Amino acid sequence: MKFPFYWVDAFASQVFRGNPAGVLPLTSWPGDGLMQKIALENGLSETAFFVPAGPRRYHLRWFTPLAEVDLCGHATLATAFVVFNELSYAGDSVTFDSRSGPLTVARGNHGLLELDFPALETAGVTDQAVVEAVAKALGTKLEWLGKTPFDLLAILESAERVKAVAPNMELVAALGGRGLSVTAPGGEDADFVSRFFAPRVGVPEDPVTGSAHCALVPLWANRTGRTTFKAIQVSARTGQLQCTLDGDRVRMAGKAVLYLRGEIEV
Repeated sequence: MKFPFYWVDAFASQVFRGNPAGVLPLTSWPGDGLMQKIALENGLSETAFFVPAGPRRYHLRWFTPLAEVDLCGHATLATAFVVFNELSYAGDSVTFDSRSGPLTVARGNHGLLELDFPALETAGVTDQAVVEAVAKALGTKLEWLGKTPFDLLAILESAERVKAVAPNMELVAALGGRGLSVTAPGGEDADFVSRFFAPRVGVPEDPVTGSAHCALVPLWANRTGRTTFKAIQVSARTGQLQCTLDGDRVRMAGKAVLYLRGEIEV
């Protein structure tokens, strides 16, 4: 079997930045096991697979090297980039049906693509044993710890602490859930910064994590009283997101760049 394949750097304005995602446009679903093997072979944080679901609508699924996930921002952005730029799609927005409900991506000005995702609540963690386990895994003191529907979320003292943290991945994986976000106020360059670690699903550090911002944006909105943010994920590749809290939705805008156009044969 042969499948078209695109490698797109998402939340980036140039290649080798942002978060790379594999994207496979399909006419029908292959077996889940084959999709998982393709994702493992690609070795990217996520590989996205999608099939037509009607006019201007597709079914979309995401796989890490080890597991299918419920929500992924950067691979959705990458998929929309492929739809708009590689598939002769004429519309200004596209809707993807996913495990997390309908997700819409719209074309914006200056090459921006805007994701419309669900806002996720973060509840404070009061179990001191969990707080201590996260602090030990990160090797640093926490200012606050919360839990989202998918992940643990730790606030650190400063952007410098976020950039400097060097987690013990074995301990992070033992925390359970999908992964661990760390965040702090951003200073001059951004309203807040973050990093994201998910070794339990085969992603030691994710370069830019749109789904994590579904919780980060409401969190910082509650703490600052604001609804719009410039966010930077300060991984080695770095990614920038323009974020807005809009009721129970989070809108995230970013750019994407094509790195590779090819074919997979299995």
